[in-house]
Amino acid sequence: MTLSNKLHAYARLVRLDKPIGSLLLMWPTLWALWLASAGRPDPMLVVIFMVGTVLMRSAGCAVNDWADRDFDGHVERTAKRPIVSGEVSPKEAIVVAVVLALMALLIALPLPTLSLLMTIPAAILAGTYPFFKRFFAIPQAYLGIAFGFGIPMAYAAIVGEVPAIAWWLLVANVLWTIAYDTEYAMVDRNDDIRIGIKTSALTFGRFDVAIIMLCYAIALAILVAVGMVHHLGMIYYGGLVVAGLIAVYHYFLIRTRERAKCFKAFLHNNWFGLAVFVGILGQLM
Repeated sequence: MTLSNKLHAYARLVRLDKPIGSLLLMWPTLWALWLASAGRPDPMLVVIFMVGTVLMRSAGCAVNDWADRDFDGHVERTAKRPIVSGEVSPKEAIVVAVVLALMALLIALPLPTLSLLMTIPAAILAGTYPFFKRFFAIPQAYLGIAFGFGIPMAYAAIVGEVPAIAWWLLVANVLWTIAYDTEYAMVDRNDDIRIGIKTSALTFGRFDVAIIMLCYAIALAILVAVGMVHHLGMIYYGGLVVAGLIAVYHYFLIRTRERAKCFKAFLHNNWFGLAVFVGILGQLM
C-alpha cells in the first residue's frame, strides 16, 4: 500500500471524510462557550475547544472501529471501514487513537485546572462508549454525555465552576443525541438485530418515532429554561423555534422508517444545532 493510500485509510478511520460527527460535538460546546461568557468567549478558548473536539472525536472513531472490528463486516453501512478491509490493522487503530488523545491533552494544557481535570472523565467517556453497545439498552444516552461533556468543561473554563445550568444544558444535549442517534440507528436496525448490538432503535421498538419526537420536545423545553436563567430574549427563542421546525421536518422524514430518509434526518441535525447557536449568537452580540 502506498503512503497516499495509507494516509487516506487513516483519514477514513478517524472520519475526516464525514465531518457530521465533529459538527454534532461542536454545537453544544459552542452553545456553552457563548452562554457561559455572555457572548464574549476568549478566542483562544474557542480554538482549544474546537480543535480538541475534532481530535477527541477522531480518537473515539478509531477506538470504535477497533472495538467493532468483528461486527462491522456484517453491517452494510460499515462493511468497508479500514480495519474490516485490512487497510489499517487493529494495532494501528489503537496507536492512532492514543496519538490523537495525547494531542488533545497537549492542546488542553492551557485550560484552567478544573477544566483540565475534566479532560480525564471526557477521555474515559469517549473511550468506553463503543463497549456500551454490548449491554446497555440505550447507548445513545451514554453517547450524549460523551458528546456533551464539552458543556461543563466550557463553563468550568470560563466561570471557574460547573453551575447547575451547565448540567441542565448537558441533559438537553443528551436528549437531542438520543433523538438524532436513534434516527441513525434506525438505518442499521436489521443488521443490529442479526449481530446482537443494542441500540435505542431496537429498545424503543414501534414507539421509536414517538420517543424521538418526545426527546426533541423535552430538549427544546430545557433550552427554553436555560434561556430564562441566562435572561435571553426573543432572538434566542426565535432560534429555538427554527430548531423546533427542523425537528418537525425530521418527523416527516422518519415516520415511514425508510433507511435513506432516517439517515437524511440524522445528517440534518447539524442544522438543529446551528439554529440554536445562531439564536444564542444573535442574542448576545
